[in-house]
Amino acid sequence: MIHLALWQTILAVVSGGVVGFTLGLIGGGGSILAVPLLLYVVRVHDAHVVIGTTALAVAVNAWINLIPHWRSGHVRWRPAIAFAIPGAVGAIIGSVIGKAVDGKALLFLFATLILVIAVRTLLQTRRGDRDTLAATSGRLNMGRVLGMGGATGLLSGFFGIGGGFLIVPGLIFATGMALIDAIGSSLVSVGSFGLTTAVSYAISGLVAWKVFLLYVVGGVIGGFGGSWVSTKLGHQKRILQTIFGVVLILVALYMLYDNLSSMHWL
Repeated sequence: MIHLALWQTILAVVSGGVVGFTLGLIGGGGSILAVPLLLYVVRVHDAHVVIGTTALAVAVNAWINLIPHWRSGHVRWRPAIAFAIPGAVGAIIGSVIGKAVDGKALLFLFATLILVIAVRTLLQTRRGDRDTLAATSGRLNMGRVLGMGGATGLLSGFFGIGGGFLIVPGLIFATGMALIDAIGSSLVSVGSFGLTTAVSYAISGLVAWKVFLLYVVGGVIGGFGGSWVSTKLGHQKRILQTIFGVVLILVALYMLYDNLSSMHWL
């Protein structure tokens, strides 16, 4: 049982709001921020509890944030579900492996992943949205959808993340759908992967339920705001993506340093 001080309670809601806003705005990245926010802002120090809790919070926020995208007509259900099913299987396998890895080592690997995502985000922003991935003919390539879904789910389960940063380009690559549709459709998989991972962690007693509820409250508020901004801005989000990429780099470098020093590798 994790007991939170008043300031931790407030910061948990605020952190959830940041996660929800990011998910609603760009369809990914929220889960990447959820772990360091809970670790270093709310200051919950058990890595596996943090991953299990954030996985569940991100899942619920993703399902809630899916609603405004669906109402706006930006969810393509067939490829979204086809991506989510093999991904959920992969998430189960990944979560079992993740729970067996030492917490500090897991955070070090997580920070490395954040750094890769940050660099990719900045490069993508410089190329422009039209070059995010070469568009296909616009026809659904089911083989690509299933394969990329399974691989993304495995990674999602291992790190306890939603995987939207991979799902969005994966959907574009496999279907040729527009970016705004890929963002909306990705939330089906983000929710599915997070829920599958969270169930695995909850069975092992690695979910802080109070923190989860606080994250969801903040995430609902932030998520609707992010979805509204995403619809208004459309493809004009390069400045925000650049800022997001820079923030990720700073977070990754701090996590790398923190976990290296605590493991006496320096």
